[in-house]
Amino acid sequence: MPGLVEAHFHATYFNILELQDLDIKYPVEYVSILSAVNTKLALECGYTAARSGGCLFNVDVWLKQAIENDLIAGPRLSASGREICSAGGLMDWNPEFRKIGMEGLVFIINGVEDARRAVRALVKDGIEWVKTYPTGDAASPDTNDHHTLCMTFEEMNAVVQTAHNHKLKVTGHCRATEGIKNALKAGYDCIEHGTFIDDECLDLLLARDVPCVPALYFEKASVLRGPEFGLPQSVIDGHQETLDGGIASALRILRAGGRIGLGGDYGFGWNPHGDYAREITFFVKDVGFTPLEAIMCATKTGAEIMGRADDFGTVEIGKLADLLVVDGDVASDITLLEDRSRFIAVMQGGIIKAGQLTRTARTWDNAIKMG
Repeated sequence: MPGLVEAHFHATYFNILELQDLDIKYPVEYVSILSAVNTKLALECGYTAARSGGCLFNVDVWLKQAIENDLIAGPRLSASGREICSAGGLMDWNPEFRKIGMEGLVFIINGVEDARRAVRALVKDGIEWVKTYPTGDAASPDTNDHHTLCMTFEEMNAVVQTAHNHKLKVTGHCRATEGIKNALKAGYDCIEHGTFIDDECLDLLLARDVPCVPALYFEKASVLRGPEFGLPQSVIDGHQETLDGGIASALRILRAGGRIGLGGDYGFGWNPHGDYAREITFFVKDVGFTPLEAIMCATKTGAEIMGRADDFGTVEIGKLADLLVVDGDVASDITLLEDRSRFIAVMQGGIIKAGQLTRTARTWDNAIKMG
């Protein structure tokens, strides 16, 4: 089958316990090492390509270069670097009295000029996707919950116009209905989450054929495992509402002929790196996708979102041999994709990078060396 595509990948999220850990816990040097470990793990899990959904210190730009130069193992990457958030928005959690910004994590903007300035800074650093935060999230119910608008339409429009001028694409964390509408009207190229879709949202989405990446397994993991990690009940309740709304919206989009990409927002303590394929199982068992629909979303549509459908995402003559060889029929048992021991080979460009054949080759090489 085609190699899997993780369409919402946070290489520099290191299985954190709360969002604030991202800007206070580790220096950039250690974050870089952790991210290289995460890219190697993603490849071993059968993910031969990934689109970054935001990255500390623009590390994904350099991860991409290191992977392409065979310095480290990992999926083919589309980089997004630091994210853009409005002042007082979801990712702007440091109180004013601390007198510190969010320099390594996000650009905090206040108005259209700040929005343009942030995009231009990302242009210089070589990113491909501009990630923004038009709405809030269940993780922040007291200030910016999942029904809150965080960016103005004018700010979002300024981001899009500046990014498109430089031939970059724009996506956004969109849960609230009005935030989804604003993003689609502003010209966003993709929607992250798309949690509370209404008829107008759906019409706008389909008219421009904008893909959506729901990232829903994170919500289920937050509900199931949140208590053991100390998540407040108000946060867990918000995640349950987000889960219910997201399931309904994702199924509605697919059944209406829209495009869904799969990526699970991994990198939190209760939703750790390495569990990526649980997102695929979830969409089959909880959302109602057929196994082949879920696989298509996790391969072909993921490649389309990355703008590389001509290179990978399907098994066709003339495309790169980015392949996953599985011992078993995943169309009959989708959970096989969660079991790395069933992977005979993970290939990139025809070269085996992980799987049983890699271990066999290492054993044979060691035997030769030992005589």
